[in-house]
Amino acid sequence: MKTLRSAKAAQLSLMASVLLGIGVAPLAHADLTDSLVTSPTAMSLGNAVTADPPGIESIHFNPAGLARMTGNTKTDSIFIASIRTRTSFSSAPDLDLGGFKVDPLNGTTSGPVRQALYLPVIGLPHWRLPAAVVPGIGFSFNKPGSPFTFGTLTYLSMAYTIDRTEDPNDPARFEGKLVDIQRLVYLSPSVGYKVSDTFRVGVAVPISYANMAINTDMRFPNKLLGTIGKLQEGVCPGGNSNVLDTFFFGLCGGGPEGMLNPFKKAANFNIDMTAPFEPTINLGLLWEPKSWFALGVGFQGGSYTTYKGNYQFNTDPMLRQFVQGMNSSLLGPIVGAVVGFPVRIPEVQSGNVMSSISHPSRLQIGIKIKPVDFLQFNMDVGYADWSKWNTLTFKFDQDIALLQMGRLFGVANPRQLVLNMGMKNVVSYGFGMQAQVTKKLALRLGYEPRRSSIPSDKISLFSPLPDTKLKSIGFQYKFDSGGVLNVAGSYLKGTYDIPARSNCNMNCDGFFNLIYNPYAATNVSGNIIVRYFGASYTHPF
Repeated sequence: MKTLRSAKAAQLSLMASVLLGIGVAPLAHADLTDSLVTSPTAMSLGNAVTADPPGIESIHFNPAGLARMTGNTKTDSIFIASIRTRTSFSSAPDLDLGGFKVDPLNGTTSGPVRQALYLPVIGLPHWRLPAAVVPGIGFSFNKPGSPFTFGTLTYLSMAYTIDRTEDPNDPARFEGKLVDIQRLVYLSPSVGYKVSDTFRVGVAVPISYANMAINTDMRFPNKLLGTIGKLQEGVCPGGNSNVLDTFFFGLCGGGPEGMLNPFKKAANFNIDMTAPFEPTINLGLLWEPKSWFALGVGFQGGSYTTYKGNYQFNTDPMLRQFVQGMNSSLLGPIVGAVVGFPVRIPEVQSGNVMSSISHPSRLQIGIKIKPVDFLQFNMDVGYADWSKWNTLTFKFDQDIALLQMGRLFGVANPRQLVLNMGMKNVVSYGFGMQAQVTKKLALRLGYEPRRSSIPSDKISLFSPLPDTKLKSIGFQYKFDSGGVLNVAGSYLKGTYDIPARSNCNMNCDGFFNLIYNPYAATNVSGNIIVRYFGASYTHPF
C-alpha cells in the first residue's frame, strides 16, 4: 500500500511540475518593458512628456501633440538596446528533497546573455546579438492654416528579450533559455485637432504585430519526486528491474534511464505565438494656457488579443521511461487508469496553440513648468491595470500527455491550461528637465523610478524584472535647414534577492508544492541592467 501511495505521489509530482512550469514563462510582460524604445526625446526626459508631446512620437504618448506640428514632416529613428542579467544560486543549508541533498547548481552563476529580435512573418532568426537594433519611421501631414494634423508612426511599443543559449549548461536555462516578447506598431493612423491656441485634442489607432516566443529547459526538484527517486534506489539497485516489481507497480521497469532525480533535466518546452493584427486606441488632451505651464492627459487603451502559433514538448528519457516502466507492470496500468495517467509520454509532442491575452490600459497625466525661459521641468504620473493578467489560458489542438496527468488537480480538459499569474496594477512616475543652452541646442536629463507589475513573490528568471531606476541624458539640435536631431542615452538597473522558499514561482520546496520551482530551497540573487541609445532626425518634405 505504501508503494502504491508513492507511485501516485510520483505521478502527481511530475504532472504538477510540468503543468505549472510551462505557465510561468509569460510573466515577462511588465510595466518595465513599455515605452523604452519609442522616442529619443521621451527617453531623455524620463518619459515625462504627456504635457510636452514629442512631435510625431506624440502618437504614442499624447496624440494631441500632433496638432502642434505644422507642414509635412518625416522622422527617421534608430534605437540600440542591450539587456544584461546575472544570477547567482546557493542552496539552503537544510536542502533535502526526499533524500536528495546536493544540487549541482549550488554555487553557480548564470552565464552570458544576448538579445534576439523577432521579425514579423519570418520569426526568430538564428542571430544572437550583443544588442537589439530597432529602426523607426514616421510621417505627419498638415496643410497651411488647417487645424488638423494627420500622421502615422512605426515603432516598438514594448519589447523584452533574453537569450541564454550561448552556454548549454547555464543554470538559468530552467527558467528561460530564450524569451522574446514584442509589440511592433507597424501602422498608426492618427489625427490631432487644434481646438484653440491653448487647447488641442488627438486620437491614434496603433496597429501592432505582437509575438511571444519562449524556449526553456525544465526540471522538477521537489520532495515528492525525490521520495520516489530514493524509493527506486532501494527497490531497483543500479536501476535494474526485477520479477517482483514487474508483478506490482513497475517502479523499476524504466531501467537506469527511468530512475527519478529531482535535479535532473526532464524536458524542454518551446512555444511561438503571434498576433499579426492587434489594434488599440490612444487618446490625448493638451492644455497650454500659459507659455510657462501646460497640462496633458494621455490614455492608451488596452486590448484583448488572440495569439496563435505552435508548441513543442521534448521529453527526456527519465519521464518517458518511468511511465513506460509502470505501464509494463501488472498493477501499474491500474494505478495509471485510476489517476488518469497517460499510457505513454511521446518523446516529441507538437501542434498548434492559441491564447487570448488581455493587455493593460494606461492613463498618464503630466505637467510642464518653465520657471524661466531657458529652463523647463516635466513630471508625469501614470496608472496601468496589469491585474488583467490575473489568469492566462492556453488552448492546444490535441490532448497533451502531460496534461492528462492533471485530472486529480482539476485539469479536466487536457487540451486547455489555465494559469494564475497574480500580476498587480502599478502607479509610475517620470521626471524630466530641459535647458535651452542656445537657440539651436537644448540639453536634457531624465529620471524614472519604474515599478514592476510583478509582485516580489512572483518574479522569475523568465522575467527578472524588479523595481528599477532609469536615468537618461540627451540633447536636441535644430539645423538651419529646418531639420531637428534628437539624441538620448539611458541606463536602467534593478536588483533582486529571493531567499530560499520565499517565491513559489522559483524556489519553494513544499511537499505538495504545485507551482514550478526549478530552484527549490535555493537562494537566488542577481541584477538586470539595460542600456539604451536612441536618435531621431525630423525634417520637412
